[in-house]
Amino acid sequence: MAKQKGIIPLVGTLGGINFYYLNGKAIARKAGGGFNGNAIKTKASMQRVRENGSEFGHCSKVNKVFRTALLPFYKGYTFTYFHSRLMGLFTQLKALDVTSKRGERRVANGVTNAVGLPLLKRYAYTPDCDVRTILPFDYRIAEGSYALTISGFDIKRVGFAEGATHIGLTYGVLNFNFDTLHHDLQLAPPLVLDQSFAGNVVSLVPMNLPEGNGTVLCVLGIRFYQAVDGALYVLNASDSIGLTVLKCA
Repeated sequence: MAKQKGIIPLVGTLGGINFYYLNGKAIARKAGGGFNGNAIKTKASMQRVRENGSEFGHCSKVNKVFRTALLPFYKGYTFTYFHSRLMGLFTQLKALDVTSKRGERRVANGVTNAVGLPLLKRYAYTPDCDVRTILPFDYRIAEGSYALTISGFDIKRVGFAEGATHIGLTYGVLNFNFDTLHHDLQLAPPLVLDQSFAGNVVSLVPMNLPEGNGTVLCVLGIRFYQAVDGALYVLNASDSIGLTVLKCA
């Protein structure tokens, strides 16, 4: 694979070379070399390819629904490579399924593995905007109510993005069934703080508890804003919006 050079980038196939765009860049790549579809479906030597394809499709389906469930935390913004990063997460979870045979391993079974929930919690969902680094405080989530308390809060220690005057906090409790893909997200009222905020404790309490019999994920999202003439404008940069999972159960 090589980058195209020239005044007018090409799109299509010419002389055995495919010309196309990938993430806004003009790419040139030799055409062909793929597998024959019928061979993949029928040949014994392609069994591993079929197995991988089946599991990849399953992970992709989980990925799509999971991103939809989290949409309130990043609505109006498109993360670069978010799909790819989550595919990495769900591929790892799928690989933790030790009860199913290859080709039939499932994310839900991986989540029940001893390291499944810790993986969901520690995964870097938005590496360009690390919530725990930006808000380096103590988090406590109450049993039953899932109320979030951030103690030791000091606005001067908040890692504000460049140009930001306010930070918005969105907290929610997501019940996500990785088997049926049923999900329910219940949010706390959003909180927006400016750089003059003097409190040392921040509390975020969901209006209701989510319904379902899936995995419960407590998610904290942040967005940065800039005040201009009395109005707040969201900053749409990769280091200005982030989310993290604080607890899994």
